[in-house]
Amino acid sequence: MPRLVMKFGGTSVATVERIRNVARHVRREVEAGYDVAVVVSAMAGKTNELVAWCKEAAPFYDPKEYDVVVASGEQVTSGLLAMVLQNDGLPARSWQGWQIPIHTSDQHGSARIAAIDGSAILDAFRERREVAVVAGFQGVNPETGRVATLGRGGSDTSAVALAAALGAERCDIYTDVDGVYTTDPRIVTKARRLDRVAFEEMLEMASLGAKVLQVRSVELAMLYRVPTYVRSSFDDPADPKPGTLICDEEDIVEQSVVTGIAFSKDEAQITLRRVADKPGVAAAIFGPLADQNVNVDMIIQVVSDDQASTDITFTVPAADYERSRAILEENRDRIGLHEIQGATDVVKVSAIGVGMRSHAGVASRAFRALAEKGINIRAITTSEIKFSILIDAAYTELAVRTLHSLYGLDKA
Repeated sequence: MPRLVMKFGGTSVATVERIRNVARHVRREVEAGYDVAVVVSAMAGKTNELVAWCKEAAPFYDPKEYDVVVASGEQVTSGLLAMVLQNDGLPARSWQGWQIPIHTSDQHGSARIAAIDGSAILDAFRERREVAVVAGFQGVNPETGRVATLGRGGSDTSAVALAAALGAERCDIYTDVDGVYTTDPRIVTKARRLDRVAFEEMLEMASLGAKVLQVRSVELAMLYRVPTYVRSSFDDPADPKPGTLICDEEDIVEQSVVTGIAFSKDEAQITLRRVADKPGVAAAIFGPLADQNVNVDMIIQVVSDDQASTDITFTVPAADYERSRAILEENRDRIGLHEIQGATDVVKVSAIGVGMRSHAGVASRAFRALAEKGINIRAITTSEIKFSILIDAAYTELAVRTLHSLYGLDKA
């Protein structure tokens, strides 16, 4: 039998009635001839509730015990879905991460999957055609035997990793949207659902602000070449829409120059004025930030006229802004900086498309169009298949709409 992994997010399993709807999607695939493993998230809002309880119980809690608490949400969902499937006449059982087992690192709260032994699930497929209902977001550290969670959105990663381990034909990620769009439809009403997106494009979109898939899940899908669909759980189970396929670039017949426009409001800008221009300064700035797990992006360095000092601008996640400034203040003397400036009212807007590899002048067209709209660009960063600009937050919608139209993404 071909194998299929289906993943359902929190809004898809928010109530028992919605869980019954999920069961109808599962039955459709079982009747189509698939051996099915289903990965489920906690019911909508439950993880936030559990996190709040942890903070109320102890402001400085043990991360191992935190994982025990927050992993329970997925355990409840997996049991409920298994019950519903059994009641509908389908053989099913729930699996927790440690039962499979899904082995992880010991970074509690943000663990990474090290290995998955899917043999027990495969045995259940062969012997009983039993649907495996797997609690997402969790695994077990083999050295300590403790539950470890994968971070927010970790159920996506669980699903793709399980699909790779089981040799599944594909992984279907069911959510509250019916696919990946050219940009956020709430910003641009003419945004279109994409039939197919290359792994590399989806990875850039996910890392640059698109919230459809967790970045790590896309990395695993690309690494193990797992075809991954993004679909809506709210479609009629008897007649679902196709969604968006995340696949190899070679599987896309006609590739646009720009596939999508993403934006991230979770950005802050830091500028260091009159930093000593000498070897080792960059390490003195970014080393302490890296040691404290602060991700830095969009680095710009401008040498002053006297060539003895330099200005360095970079971005960090908005949540790390104050912490980053404090780290830099602690290392002020070592860095040799004169002044720290910053801004949190900024947004990163990005254009992504594998077609950029073979087309010149893609970014320059954007710069010209934005200038005509009076939008000032604070910083720019580029790669082979994307460019990102940092602008004032007040111009977010105007910039996104301008770029969406500029690259013909409004057209059906």
